[in-house]
Amino acid sequence: MTSAVQPYRGTLYSNHSLSRYTSWHIGGTARAFYKPIDLDDCLCFLSTLPASERVIFLGLGSNVLFPDEQLDATVISTRHALTQLTWLDDATLRAEAGVTCSKLAKYATSKGAAKAAFFAGIPGTVGGALAMNAGAFGGETWQYVSHVECITRTGEQHIYGINDFKVSYREVLGPDVFFSAGVFKFELTSDLDAHSSIKQLLKQRNATQPIGTFNCGSVFRNPAGDYAARLIEAAQLKGVRVGDAQVSEHHANFILNQGQATARDIRTLIEYIQNKVHSCFGIQLVPEVQIIE
Repeated sequence: MTSAVQPYRGTLYSNHSLSRYTSWHIGGTARAFYKPIDLDDCLCFLSTLPASERVIFLGLGSNVLFPDEQLDATVISTRHALTQLTWLDDATLRAEAGVTCSKLAKYATSKGAAKAAFFAGIPGTVGGALAMNAGAFGGETWQYVSHVECITRTGEQHIYGINDFKVSYREVLGPDVFFSAGVFKFELTSDLDAHSSIKQLLKQRNATQPIGTFNCGSVFRNPAGDYAARLIEAAQLKGVRVGDAQVSEHHANFILNQGQATARDIRTLIEYIQNKVHSCFGIQLVPEVQIIE
């Protein structure tokens, strides 16, 4: 007997390790893990899944915490797959979900879109940036969105405008879809120092953040009118550890994996920080990192 030929072209793994796909280097396994070839292949694969299957899209894994145990879901990796980046006209740029934000910044600024430089400070992909309205250096993703291309759980494609979503600081609410591409409008300038601007912004980031460590980026959203890092530091939590999870001595809104930290260590430390900051200042910090159960 011969096995049925699958309609999709990518690679499907079973019981696949997740830790190597996250910047924290933490996580158990995914019951199923799929690496599509391109967007069409991704759509094809989605159409083959049972309606009850839980699906999670994963970019660079810089803003996510997976559980230590096996995740009962199918994880689809957009890394090296949804990577098309093209100008539609002189000021309109289309970027698929798997494009890294740093690549978007370099590509856009090289064409004169100087205000796109802030994307270089976002350690993720366009898909993740769209999903959470990621920002850096005073800029936010949805400031420049013209419209978005989305796919449904069953593999259908739709286009939505910015008015179809409620966008706020680090939160995007709207239709139950996955972002497959963003179309951005940038004002082009004759600024020939855009590349230098990126270098300066990255120099600033490297001086203030624990670059070169296993971390997820900022753990908490900044509360209105204040900074999570300031509150955590004022609560004297720099350097506090749970197992191998540690509040960074360099930037208090970063939690580091100092070797063998588990998701349980991270969650316990997050809760401890929240309780201590609330006890000291009456402010409830809200996680920016996506905690997957």
